[in-house]
Amino acid sequence: MSNVTLSIGGRSYTVACAEGEESHVLGLGSLIDGKLAAMGDMSGQAETRMLLFAALLLADELHEAGGAKLAPAPASSQIAPAMALRFDELATSLENLATRLEG
Repeated sequence: MSNVTLSIGGRSYTVACAEGEESHVLGLGSLIDGKLAAMGDMSGQAETRMLLFAALLLADELHEAGGAKLAPAPASSQIAPAMALRFDELATSLENLATRLEG
């Protein structure tokens, strides 16, 4: 295992990666940092929320490029609750990831 330090949103995160994957992981971190920078001033937003937005933008780009499949849409009466639940799950996942990265 190897460690790399990513600079994302003005903060540094040290993460582990497989030997030989350092430049790939650094490139991925750079993509995320670029998405955050493109969103402009989000100083009033929590770090987790900013990372969530960056992840959503990257997932949307991947989907548009044909590299990601979306789950079937729920019935129209369930769209808002289903989306809210999914966003809560994503936010929790990102918070857990941020905690591990900071740890």
